[in-house]
Amino acid sequence: MTPQMTTDDQTRMPLTRDRVLLAAIELADGVGVEALTIRKLAQELGVKPMSIYHHVPSKEAIIDGIVDMVFGEIDLPPAATDWKTAIRHRSISMREVLNRHHWASPLMESRTSPGIATLRHHDAVLGCLFGGGLSTQMTAHAYAVIDSYVYGFALQEANLPFEDGEDISELAAAMLDPFTADQFPNLVQFTTDHVMQPGYAFSTSFEFGLDLILDGLEANSK
Repeated sequence: MTPQMTTDDQTRMPLTRDRVLLAAIELADGVGVEALTIRKLAQELGVKPMSIYHHVPSKEAIIDGIVDMVFGEIDLPPAATDWKTAIRHRSISMREVLNRHHWASPLMESRTSPGIATLRHHDAVLGCLFGGGLSTQMTAHAYAVIDSYVYGFALQEANLPFEDGEDISELAAAMLDPFTADQFPNLVQFTTDHVMQPGYAFSTSFEFGLDLILDGLEANSK
């Protein structure tokens, strides 16, 4: 049985770039990227701030590194299947990863110094689309539309005022309470007939929308 590592043991571990980035991604998950500072990161690692700079020269370099780590968590499109199934698998994995790292969606395509995992991911997706017979122009459309959808959906989920799968009947009722039913009849109908029903989850729309996009791309690529 491996003994559990204590805080003192962790402090004595040699500081490496990977250790810095792992701590940074955990900190970003907890407080967000904007609140992530070298000082807070040093506190998490039990070192002095100047020690961080020996491995990662700036906050921007840290963000480059943790974005690359997020890309590394996303499944690549499986090779032994058709392009639609492969891209569907990759897109579902991507949303799951972005839901673990709510801060990441706005940053994933913003980096001008992409890492190896980022480049490997993009290369694999392009290879999957090319391998499915899509032209260069259709591949460009497909990649842009699919990722805009995945990033947008994940960003919307991250900002919902409730947890997916949570019973939101009381929240929905409270939001509508100040208004009469005849002021916003369609909203009241939708909320009552859909949102307030048992088992409602915003996430159920993700795969429905993804399949619409993939079916549309397939139809237009023939």
